[in-house]
Amino acid sequence: MDSVKLSSKGQVIIPKPIRDAYHWDTGQELTLIDTGSGILLQPKAPFVESALDEVAGCLLYTGKPKSIADMDKAIAEGLKVQFHDCG
Repeated sequence: MDSVKLSSKGQVIIPKPIRDAYHWDTGQELTLIDTGSGILLQPKAPFVESALDEVAGCLLYTGKPKSIADMDKAIAEGLKVQFHDCG
């Protein structure tokens, strides 16, 4: 268990092995949660959580509907591009 000290400015340094383990780099925003017996730090969510019905339809597609064959062809082409060096 690591131990840290609170600075006169109220700051705490998170030990590097912990920052590395969680991939927290300089500027990482964290959420501070009061657990009643201490605090918990979690990475701040990049987006505000929302329910499906709040965002449904926000990416409305106005083009011609694609067939299953069109989608299969696009997926196959994407796989060729992604894995072109795999034999």
